[in-house]
Amino acid sequence: MNMQRALSVWVADDDESIRWVLERALSRDGMQVRTFPGAVELLDALVDEAPEVLISDLRMAGVDGLELMRRVHASHPDLPVIVITAHADLDAAVASFKGGAFEYLSKPFDVDGVASLVRRAATVHSSEPVPESTGRNTAIIGEAPAMQEVFRAIGRLSASQITVLINGESGTGKELIARALHHNSPRADRPFIAVNTAAIPRDLMESEFFGHERGAFTGAAAQRRGRFEQADGGTLFLDEIGDMPFDLQTRLLRVLQDGQFYRVGGVSAVNVNVRVIAATHQDLADLVSTGRFREDLYHRLNVIRVRVPPLCERPEDIPLLLRHFLAAAARELKTEPKRLRADVIARLQRCDWPGNVRQLENTCRWLTVMAPGQDVLPADLPPELSGVPPQHPAAATPGAERDSNTAATSDWQPMLRQWIRTRLDRGDTDILAEAGPEFERALIETALECCNGQRREAARRLGWGRNTLTRKIKELGIQDRELVKQ
Repeated sequence: MNMQRALSVWVADDDESIRWVLERALSRDGMQVRTFPGAVELLDALVDEAPEVLISDLRMAGVDGLELMRRVHASHPDLPVIVITAHADLDAAVASFKGGAFEYLSKPFDVDGVASLVRRAATVHSSEPVPESTGRNTAIIGEAPAMQEVFRAIGRLSASQITVLINGESGTGKELIARALHHNSPRADRPFIAVNTAAIPRDLMESEFFGHERGAFTGAAAQRRGRFEQADGGTLFLDEIGDMPFDLQTRLLRVLQDGQFYRVGGVSAVNVNVRVIAATHQDLADLVSTGRFREDLYHRLNVIRVRVPPLCERPEDIPLLLRHFLAAAARELKTEPKRLRADVIARLQRCDWPGNVRQLENTCRWLTVMAPGQDVLPADLPPELSGVPPQHPAAATPGAERDSNTAATSDWQPMLRQWIRTRLDRGDTDILAEAGPEFERALIETALECCNGQRREAARRLGWGRNTLTRKIKELGIQDRELVKQ
């Protein structure tokens, strides 16, 4: 009888529940699983034997996942390591791949997908030396799965100098992604030159890219180095490449093929070594089919494609981005950061954000200047984000308030469930002690606002006695707020 040998997998994680889930799932898939509560225990066992695949948490007490991976690869360079983490960000992804990780997964992950990934890792062996990380903080914020795919791509490309095409809507942060690709590449200590193709006048574009010789045209009083020369040895970022004129596309293709060009009015070839990262919000394949973009240039640029998701596809990242941009706006304006109430955050998460992250950043600046109080209320939002246009009370449609209330009550439960799931997946404990008081605070403050600060009426509307309301106001520390009246 043909007996297939069980695949040997080791798991290192200081979270007992993660070890249990992985051991059960992988064992059910026919694998031989051994778990360890930390890196030290695994390294001790590695002296006598080795698994075929190693799964390691990134953040562990004592020896972390990166150091574990370094020590493992020092003695077992072919052992594939899958890194998992609950604290997923760009730096973690880049550091994992530069450390030699086979794959990088953010928690929560698909258990069935992990089993498939382990089997794929067992068939792949890499003995290529991995350079030390030269990455820098690029301030790209995102925990959504779509952003994790972007981080994973940047990490995989960290040791590469290959051409990359970035697709994404305007305002999604394509230049930030390009900078991250540069700063986490072997060219990190060389120039990063960004050019917005759509912003350059057509008659100046050739000189802007390739420079010119003195006297090449009227006004050329001196020799000028173009963007390609300025980026020599580094990275040239061509934003909105789809707007480049057709004739200039031909010259760009020749530079990408040969690494040389002529300045405007020049007779001597200039040689450069430049990595090109291009970006566009347009569909280049569609431009090719309509004859507005060279097909050979498209294939030259489209070696590796990275898609940056629009903000509407990553609503779970909006609270993180709001905190970041409100803090930045406060520093810029030398004031205290505004605080957003939960209902304001929930409303902003439901917005379409056609301008994406750039629009959200500008909204945070607007709120920092225009919101009258320290706590931002729904009424403080700019008109385009208020949900409905301002309406005079006399013009309101009968039943509109009831419809609005019905919509509101249908929205908060999913948001609460999402918040609970996020905290549980992150491994947080005692979340009721945090959520309970905040839930009561929201009830009390909103009721007092609707009742003009009258405690008796607010208590009646909430279904409490007045003494209960008074006690809770005191416990929550809101008895001195101006909205509270006796």
